[in-house]
Amino acid sequence: MKMKKICAEAAVYLMIIGVFVAIALLGNRAITVIAEKLPADRKHTIIIDAGHGGEDGGATSCTGRLESGFNLEIAQRLDDLLHLLGYRTKMIRTTDSSVYTHGSTIAEKKVSDLKQRVSIVNSTPGALLVSIHQNTFSDGRYSGAQVFYDGRGEGRALAEQMQAAFCRTVNPGSNRKCKKANGVFLMERIECLGILVECGFLSNREEEAKLQSVQYQQKLCCVIASTLTEFLTGQDDLAIME
Repeated sequence: MKMKKICAEAAVYLMIIGVFVAIALLGNRAITVIAEKLPADRKHTIIIDAGHGGEDGGATSCTGRLESGFNLEIAQRLDDLLHLLGYRTKMIRTTDSSVYTHGSTIAEKKVSDLKQRVSIVNSTPGALLVSIHQNTFSDGRYSGAQVFYDGRGEGRALAEQMQAAFCRTVNPGSNRKCKKANGVFLMERIECLGILVECGFLSNREEEAKLQSVQYQQKLCCVIASTLTEFLTGQDDLAIME
C-alpha cells in the first residue's frame, strides 16, 4: 500500500515537471497540448493570495528586497501551473498593489485590505485558499518552508501533507511541522479550507538567494500543486466510495 502511494506521488511530480519542460520546449503551444489531455471537471476554485502588496511590503530580506515581491512572483507561477493543470483559479492581486477599498492612513488601509481579502474568499463558491508568504527571524540560521492551516482546522490534513512534501523535496532533512495560523486575520476569518505557505526565510542569505531564482520558485510551485492535486483527488475518491 505504501509503495502504491509513493508511485502515485512520483507520477504527480513527474506530470508537473513535464508541464514545465513542455512550456520550455513548445512555448504557448504547450498550453493547448496539455489542456487537451487534462480533466476539465474541477470542483474547487483555488484562490491564490500573494501576501502584502503596495504600501504594505511585508518583511524585508537580508539583501533589502520586500517580501511582497517574492510573494507575487511565486503566486503568479503557481497560478500558471494550476491553470495548466485544469483548475479554476482566482488571484487576489496580480500587481504590486494592495486591495483596500478605503482608509486614509496606512493602518486603516491595511485593515481594509485584509477585510477585502476575506470577502473575496468567502464570496467565491467552492473556494480553497492558498496564501503565499515569506518568513523572517532575527537569527539568520533558520530556513525551510512551513505550512499553516485555517482557524477552523479544515486545512489541517492538507497542511500536514504539504509540509511532509516540502521536507521530502525542497527542504530535505527539515523537521518543521505544520501549525494552526493563530492570530492571522485572514486565516481566522475565512469560511473554507485554507493554507498559508511560508516559502522560506528571507533572513537566511542562502535561502533568500534561492527564493529569488526562477528554478527554486518553480520547485516550490511543483510541491504546492502536486500536493493539492493528490489531496483533492483523494477527497474525490472518498466521495465516490461514500
